[in-house]
Amino acid sequence: MRRPPITVKCECGESRDVAYGERWRCERCGRTYDTNRIPAEEYDGLLRTVRRHRMEAVALGLALVATFVVLIVVVSNTFVYLIPVVAGVWLFLYLPMWRRRVRSAARNAPRWQLRAE
Repeated sequence: MRRPPITVKCECGESRDVAYGERWRCERCGRTYDTNRIPAEEYDGLLRTVRRHRMEAVALGLALVATFVVLIVVVSNTFVYLIPVVAGVWLFLYLPMWRRRVRSAARNAPRWQLRAE
């Protein structure tokens, strides 16, 4: 999984998405920012949180699919008619709740104040 970029905002107002561990020199004013100043433990903790939320949604989706495949193959073909209901519950109940939790985690994520070198 590719690491998400870090948005670095210069004091002059310019901003850029920079990969962790890279340096960025502002084109407007020439200040340099180094993302290596961000503690690796905090950045890795943020990545673990994002991965955990993603894997939670994927695992639940795969569990639902596997359950329905087993029910349709072993029990009865009539379980096919429940798929739209479960898909609706997934789309209109679970995903909005999941998105709220992910956004809350993003709001509570650590913020770093990089200073120009």
